[in-house]
Amino acid sequence: MNIQEAKEQIEKAVKIYLEKDPYGNYRIPIARQRPVFLLGAPGIGKTAIMEQIAEEMNLALVSYSMTHHTRQSALGLPFISHKNYGGTEFDVSEYTMSEIIASVYEMMEKTGKQEGILFLDEINCVSETLAPSMLQFLQYKTFGKHRVPEGWVVATAGNPPQFNRSVREFDVVTMDRMKLLEVEADYDTWRNYAVNRGIHGSVITYLDVKKNDFYVIENTVDGKSYVTARGWEDLSETIYLYEENDFEVDEILVGQYLRNKRICREFAAYYDLYQKYKKDYRVHQILSGQAGADVYNRAKKAGFDERLSLVGLLLDAIQMEIRDNIQLEDALRKQLLTLKEVKNELEDLKQWDMESCLDILRTKWEFLESRIVCEDEAGSLSEIEKKEIQMVIEALHRDAKAIHMRRVTRPKDVIDLIRERFDGEVAQMKAVRAGIREKLSNLFSFVEKTFGAGNEMLVLVTDLTVNYNSAAFIARCGCEEYEKYNKKFQIYERQQEIENAVQKLQL
Repeated sequence: MNIQEAKEQIEKAVKIYLEKDPYGNYRIPIARQRPVFLLGAPGIGKTAIMEQIAEEMNLALVSYSMTHHTRQSALGLPFISHKNYGGTEFDVSEYTMSEIIASVYEMMEKTGKQEGILFLDEINCVSETLAPSMLQFLQYKTFGKHRVPEGWVVATAGNPPQFNRSVREFDVVTMDRMKLLEVEADYDTWRNYAVNRGIHGSVITYLDVKKNDFYVIENTVDGKSYVTARGWEDLSETIYLYEENDFEVDEILVGQYLRNKRICREFAAYYDLYQKYKKDYRVHQILSGQAGADVYNRAKKAGFDERLSLVGLLLDAIQMEIRDNIQLEDALRKQLLTLKEVKNELEDLKQWDMESCLDILRTKWEFLESRIVCEDEAGSLSEIEKKEIQMVIEALHRDAKAIHMRRVTRPKDVIDLIRERFDGEVAQMKAVRAGIREKLSNLFSFVEKTFGAGNEMLVLVTDLTVNYNSAAFIARCGCEEYEKYNKKFQIYERQQEIENAVQKLQL
């Protein structure tokens, strides 16, 4: 199965493991809750999907790599305890709490979340001394004498033996206590994730043409040669920062992430070509509706690879603007909820002075700051949501500074000041949004005029659909051109399904 299918299976397992009966008991007792065992090659996103699941299901997440654990750290350290049995004193060996189990309780105390996921990575690479205890843990969820708390689902992951010399293959008795999910690298599935994640356009368009370069692990005369999904994503983030700092993206940099000489060399060459297309086609002129005849003519004569790169460049440029605008609107929505609370508290003030007004704002941003810390530790706060909350905090700081500078004391004046600032930001956001709508219309016009309703238009509509931000933007603001072609391609797909069904019947 691919990583998306594995994610869906894990989400379903977590959901049923956390279901309770009318009396508050978990419907599947903890001893019968088989841990998920995610088995797949390195770098395909096993750890990433566990983080996503915790965020989306609002659960705490505790992660451990089992390669770092000895028997003592996993089971606890021995100590001598004095006991009295029937009037006779005895010295008895006991154990401190397992470091792993203790971390779960610490997470519960810090975050207040009583349910979560305990994720143990490299589970099939445990040390020889710890291996005998794993069977007990996998069945009864205990390390030593201490059990994983109820409400915590155990998920594990590991690499097949061919990728890791330290792997200890589990026997049938052990495997029979787990839910095995074997995951394979799949570019089409990863591509949907990459589009939403904002992976650099050069990476996506390169892999669209050379899908076989997405995931490669080979034995060569020079040793292991490998390219993984993790490598592509890390390279993408680095490229963005290199571009911002005007650093050169060359083969030396690429080779630090893509450990395959051929793929490294070919992607580095393609990246240079991608940058050349950006200059030659003057992407921002196309989006502004000012593309010259030379640009149209070159695009029409271009080969398939160049056309795909051009569409990728155009999407890359507009998706970044859409993402920033959607994130700003979502942050403004969050801000509005906080400002309504501020307004109510200001109106209830009995003592009208500037310090009292500032205290209300300070309490709000301190609460939001503590929320970020708490949910960050729990692993249940996405990067996007974290940034949105930080934007709200920043706005509250600006309001406090403006109140202090203007020496505003009356609650009504404070409310008017905040409302004026907020309304101004909303108006600015809407003005930018109108500009993006126009660029989106220009984009469709260019692709239609140049390529018609061919593969290039299909790529455009598909990427706008699978990307959360552009899908949300179109849903909120509308786009006639998108609706037109989306409907057209859906009709075509249905026709193909009917034709395929007819052919099967004829056979």
